[in-house]
Amino acid sequence: MSSMNDTGVVAGPAPGRTSRTHRLRGLAGTGVIATLASMVATTLAAALAQAVGVDFEVPAGGETIPLSGFAVVTGFFSVVGIVIAAALLRWSARPAERFVWTAVSLTAISLIPPLLSGANTATTTALLGLHLVPATVMIPTWRGASASGPIDDPATGQWAAQGRARARLRRGFGSCAAA
Repeated sequence: MSSMNDTGVVAGPAPGRTSRTHRLRGLAGTGVIATLASMVATTLAAALAQAVGVDFEVPAGGETIPLSGFAVVTGFFSVVGIVIAAALLRWSARPAERFVWTAVSLTAISLIPPLLSGANTATTTALLGLHLVPATVMIPTWRGASASGPIDDPATGQWAAQGRARARLRRGFGSCAAA
């Protein structure tokens, strides 16, 4: 006769950890796709601006910004945005809200250098617009990807706010059903 001491507990990763890892991977995957889309959109917008006569010559250095430069800079700062979004998803109670405030603030700050560059009006206007193109692609994408915030109760994998809202609904509907 064999005796087995089974407590019914199955070992495995903690639910909060698995969910967080899954959300971070989803954010990174979404971020990479959005980064590529914003790089393409920005480069196409710059090419269109060049086609209508914008020269992208910056007097401070006397050089013309190449189309590949728009793609590289957009890609770099988009990856920085992914890192910020991941950090907020990991450590913020309201990652989507914090991300939008951070991204909009950084976008506003990024509009200052074109204004100070000394370039002609067409180049300055085009550069301002080209700062807004990736922002319009990336901010809504990351906001949606980071909207799920951290889990309050890792044991159940639920957000406490959702549980409170459900309890209020049950109390409200329970009083209606009893009447």
